[in-house]
Amino acid sequence: MDHGGHGMMMDLPPFTLSRGLEFGGDPFFLVGCVLAVGLYGWGAARLWRRGDAWPVGRTVSFVLGVLTIVVAMCTKLNDYGMVMFSVHMVQHMIISMVSPILLLLGAPVTLTLRALPAAGRGRKGPRELLVALLHSRYMRIITHPAFTIPLFIASLYALYFTPLFDFLMESKAGHIAMMVHFLAVGLVFFWPIMGVDPGPHRPGYVMRMLELFSGMPFHAFFGIALMMASEPMVGTYQHPPASLGIDALSDQTWAGGIAWAFSEIPSVIVLVALVYQWYRSEQRQARRIDRTADRDGDRELAAYNAYLASLQSRSQ
Repeated sequence: MDHGGHGMMMDLPPFTLSRGLEFGGDPFFLVGCVLAVGLYGWGAARLWRRGDAWPVGRTVSFVLGVLTIVVAMCTKLNDYGMVMFSVHMVQHMIISMVSPILLLLGAPVTLTLRALPAAGRGRKGPRELLVALLHSRYMRIITHPAFTIPLFIASLYALYFTPLFDFLMESKAGHIAMMVHFLAVGLVFFWPIMGVDPGPHRPGYVMRMLELFSGMPFHAFFGIALMMASEPMVGTYQHPPASLGIDALSDQTWAGGIAWAFSEIPSVIVLVALVYQWYRSEQRQARRIDRTADRDGDRELAAYNAYLASLQSRSQ
């Protein structure tokens, strides 16, 4: 089964890492990445110029997130992903799990809200429109766990185990749309879990952990299904170019192993970030309680001790 969009790649030499990182790939994503870094840099510079602090760590995280997209989509890795299922799965997992986590840790929404000027009373500028969008019913729906978790799961099963994947891979536009979808799904799934940027849903830390792990077993099952299959399951990769010297079934097994591994590694990273955020939140809460106690002269503690003393006197 030969798809028209693959004909120009039939003479690709065997895949090696050094060749795989030559620049090529998709210019659409390259333009988007350059624009994203430029806008983020503008926002951070605007804050610094007016004397406001913006954490360097957030900037580094956002830039790393953009670089992961560049590596996955703007290098020869993208070309090989069109003919090798295992390489495509690397792209998918980077775009849907690694890139969103790093981008969200960069807090781009918070930066945008702080960098954009207020339009003034009675007027609506970009900042006011963004705030309205964040509080809109649409945003509440697409960031709700009842929507994001099924979408996260369906992006695997409904795409790879139906003819939809082969249809999208037949054209460059379809491939771009699929990868944009993976990135968008990853962003809306991890946004309320990471809790760095403001959003319609601010669940507690325990609920965030439950949301995180609710989708991960399905990733593992998907990977196992690919690894255990006795024949190629995706039409696009049934007949890899002979010049690559690969077997379609073994390549699919590798793809399944990659999907399985990626269900664990980013989850651990996010879990560590959540535990750290939880710890920081508890520390801030403790400091607030201490400051309140200092201001009111420990009135709460004194009242509680008096209450205990009254109970003791009644029992005598």
